Amino acid sequence: MNYKYKLVAAAVAVVTLAGCSGGAERRRQANQDFNYLNTQPLESWTLPSDAQSAQVNDYAIPAGDYQGEIGPGVDIRPPQQVLALIPGARALRDAEGITLVMVKQQDLDDVWAVTQTLIAEQNIGLRSQTANAIETDWISWNNEDEDTELGSRYRIEKSVDGSRYRYRIKLVDWREGGAEQPVSVENKERYSILMTNLVTSRYDEQEREQARLRAQQLVKQIPISMGQDRSGLPVIIARAPYNVFWERLPEVLGQLGFTIEGRNRSQGVVEVQFKSPDDAFWAELGTQPIDLENRAYNLQLGDLGNRTSINITDTDGKPVTEQALNSLAPVMAAAIDRANQG
Repeated sequence: MNYKYKLVAAAVAVVTLAGCSGGAERRRQANQDFNYLNTQPLESWTLPSDAQSAQVNDYAIPAGDYQGEIGPGVDIRPPQQVLALIPGARALRDAEGITLVMVKQQDLDDVWAVTQTLIAEQNIGLRSQTANAIETDWISWNNEDEDTELGSRYRIEKSVDGSRYRYRIKLVDWREGGAEQPVSVENKERYSILMTNLVTSRYDEQEREQARLRAQQLVKQIPISMGQDRSGLPVIIARAPYNVFWERLPEVLGQLGFTIEGRNRSQGVVEVQFKSPDDAFWAELGTQPIDLENRAYNLQLGDLGNRTSINITDTDGKPVTEQALNSLAPVMAAAIDRANQG
């Protein structure tokens, strides 16, 4: 059975301007005429018998047999670039395809697993598969830059050479409008890179989701206790990085009778207005009330690496008592626990 994976190339690395007109051909060709192709061949100058020739070679074109497209055959689209989404990986190009060289075996294993996931998710047919190589069936591309539907097949390999962990994508077959054709150097490069970027984008998506889940779990579990700052003064210590605790703090304060009036992340200052909840709230929370008067305060947060310090001053900059801090620490811990259970 022949499977097709229809890909929209613009989703990864091709941007088409909405104002463009004239179809795919106009997107690939220069927006000018090609009258230069009708230029007459150069002729040798005939100098008067009494004249001396003077020649400057600054703009001389070296003689040679130059291969390449001219006129409407010149593709003006910017070259594809391999997206640098795998930390530490280097992308190498050659005439056959793209190789990603990674620094760790785990990175290679993860990219290989992502490739298999992508193939399964999109029902990409396989011609062959081993532990270290995959050869796909036809993959169809729907690209606004092309006149017809394109198809390509790939060989994807992984290998280990000493401390170098290689992942390679090679375009092996090509077709246009359903008819197989020899693959040009330009298309081999463009669509090898495009396929590589699909894999690396899927890898990046997976890594971001895993990081989000780890951060979410970290935000939930924030032990609160009393401690000392670098000067030996009493402070509340939240065992979470500053950027994590900064995002969680407004939710916690909002449960405890604090209204946030202003925040300055770079300075670590949170301006609040406190109004103590009623006795039923404290009984439900299972703690003693916070030993603070109903008034305005400033919370000062400090970045201690993997921990965050919290101190409280009044609007005149005078620190509250150690007793007040001692009363707040268990209340914050109870509020975080209750939020996690909810």
